[in-house]
Amino acid sequence: MHPQLENLHVQTRRHFLKSSQTGLGALALSSLLANGASAAPAPDTSSVVNPLSPKKSHFDGKAKRVIYLHLTGSPPHLDLYDYKPELVKHTGEPCPDEFLKGKRFAFTSGVPKLLGTPRTFTQNGNGGVWLSDALPNLHTVADEMCVIKSMFTEQFNHAPAELLLYTGSARSGRPSMGTWVTYGLGSENENLPGFVVLISSGVQPNGGKNSFGSGFLPSVYQGVQCRSKGDPVLYASDPPGMTRDLRRESLDALRDLNEIQARELGHPETLTRIAQYELAFRMQMSVPEVMDITKETQATLDAYGAKPGESSFGNNCLLARRLIEQGVRYVQLFDWGWDFHGTGPGEDIRDGLTRKCATMDKPVAALIKDLKQRGMLQDTLIICGGEFGRTPFREGRTAGGSVLGRDHYPDCYSMWLAGGGVKGGFSHGESDELGFSVAKDKVHVHDLQATILHLLGFDHTKLTFRFQGRDYRLTDVHGEVVKNIVA
Repeated sequence: MHPQLENLHVQTRRHFLKSSQTGLGALALSSLLANGASAAPAPDTSSVVNPLSPKKSHFDGKAKRVIYLHLTGSPPHLDLYDYKPELVKHTGEPCPDEFLKGKRFAFTSGVPKLLGTPRTFTQNGNGGVWLSDALPNLHTVADEMCVIKSMFTEQFNHAPAELLLYTGSARSGRPSMGTWVTYGLGSENENLPGFVVLISSGVQPNGGKNSFGSGFLPSVYQGVQCRSKGDPVLYASDPPGMTRDLRRESLDALRDLNEIQARELGHPETLTRIAQYELAFRMQMSVPEVMDITKETQATLDAYGAKPGESSFGNNCLLARRLIEQGVRYVQLFDWGWDFHGTGPGEDIRDGLTRKCATMDKPVAALIKDLKQRGMLQDTLIICGGEFGRTPFREGRTAGGSVLGRDHYPDCYSMWLAGGGVKGGFSHGESDELGFSVAKDKVHVHDLQATILHLLGFDHTKLTFRFQGRDYRLTDVHGEVVKNIVA
């Protein structure tokens, strides 16, 4: 920052408390550096320190890495995971007033009609996990799945619900879950980002880049979006006329200038900039190699339904396995197309859901089997779900049509985890007989965040970062570990 601008900022109380090198500023800094929960190293202006170097967690976690599969738009859980035969019996009846009173819905008003699932459910595996016929391949890995049927959130619109899930706040500006994990654990490969984002279906997350951004944490920890088609990382390639040797000389000159600035101004983001330039240089060689799925056997490609050169959920699941194999700490997949309102044939919970699940069911089952065969499932945490659930009644706008769809619903929904220290073949919590509310063992999104961090070896109350005069954490001031799902 320019010295004159810096002086203007110092005039504010908040910036003084944050940046002052004496008095309260020194106390805050010493508190931060003394906090054992702050896993990132202290700034070192004498040499470039790689902020992504591996770090120790608070205790030995059962998981070493995360693959988060986000089904953007939120799938209809009542047609996939949570079987409600009583709701099926009352399909077409007016929704009881007790379930509507005082409630707001995104697109439904008046008295909607109850909608039981048209799908066929069976119990699978030794644990008897209920799954619908829309997920035939997941039936084969049911004993690896831990299904939470008692999730809830306060947000019923996509963007704020997604931000709450990934950043702990429904408003933009906070660090994302992948950022917190990478900040806490670093990466096991210095030539790759610690946090990689893969997007299929051609649509960015509802929360935009805030869903994988670094917020007020150093930007070196933010998610790096990679592509399975075209250049793996935008703007990482050398421009025309720039050789690799010349690029190296340019980066050396930039490093020297940035180190001078870091010594003079002490701004931590300057060190982040140095680390990012160096990482980008190394990524030019390492990323194209790890993103090249043509090196996989045909049997593996067929198992995932992956096709080299395409941008698909199947390709991204296979890439997620390749990335964590190479030491990437956190891989986030976003797949658009799960917003089943029933506004068109593609959003029908019958044929439309069958077609959409076919793009997810096969590669996810293949990912679980692949990791297990390679001995990696036990310490890789897989998470799969949306930002909220879907209503037990028909969506208001489409209630009179032939297409069956459901509205947004935050009060009760399902998602699942596998590997990484969770109980396999297990279901946690229950919804009531019609699926309107949690009947047993509530799990808030903050509880889910706390549990994920716990599985990685962190006390979520102590993985903090001091910003604007106070310690922030992913779970805000909430969250309890769901010990019942921990193996």
